Amino acid sequence: MKIVLEGRVIWKGHVEGEALTTRQPISFYGGVDPGTGKIIEKGHELEGVSISDKILVFPYGKGSTVGSYILLRLKKRGLAPRAIINQRCEPIIAVGAIIAEIPCVDLIDVSRISTGDIVRIHGSRVEVWKRIPSL
Repeated sequence: MKIVLEGRVIWKGHVEGEALTTRQPISFYGGVDPGTGKIIEKGHELEGVSISDKILVFPYGKGSTVGSYILLRLKKRGLAPRAIINQRCEPIIAVGAIIAEIPCVDLIDVSRISTGDIVRIHGSRVEVWKRIPSL
């Protein structure tokens, strides 16, 4: 089943990939290891999971403004998410997506996207193919 969502473009792009979703905010400074691309924040529901090459879906960012530069560092090392989708993209994530040239869309109901869904972003349009659970 395909659903179509319309959001606001933070950094334009056309990309497709597998969704990695969390209902918790993400702090890139101190919450993501820039050397591995894995979530390292203790107790985070994605702790130990790599965000590399995924369509990273989360409600909003948190933490230090240094997080913007962590996104850039991840991009330069080939460890960045393929794209970012937020409910509300605050300045830390917006600046990071822009300087790292990572497609980013916000004003999206992130509860409609699950880990494993295939997501295609075309500017402000987000198409989601829902993962069919195995029997």
